[in-house]
Amino acid sequence: MTDVSEVIKKFNAAFAEHDWTLLEDLVHEDCVMEAIEPAPEGLRCVGRDECLTFWRALAGNRDTQFEQEDVVVAGDRATIKWRYRFGEGPLDYVRGVNLMQVRDGQIVEALGYTKRSPREAVDA
Repeated sequence: MTDVSEVIKKFNAAFAEHDWTLLEDLVHEDCVMEAIEPAPEGLRCVGRDECLTFWRALAGNRDTQFEQEDVVVAGDRATIKWRYRFGEGPLDYVRGVNLMQVRDGQIVEALGYTKRSPREAVDA
């Protein structure tokens, strides 16, 4: 699998379907992933094993849900806009974006960013 669009489609499906096994062939040995938390810099995972450990837990969590809003692919890069629901209330979500890079059919970089509400910024 070398098509960037197909790699990103399968990556998104892993989280939408809570099926972390879809990630197994997608992560490069040298992958670097930066998560949105903890503030201010987020968690940085380096290498296939660290990235998979983080993503397996996130994809397997059935108490949350990622909703894909938009995907743009340009060359070896993709931008994924998403909404992450962490509860059943109308305000129990956060919106964010992942900046992805794919090489030889595998993810080599995944940088996650999210919006914060003004209240959260004041409370932090």
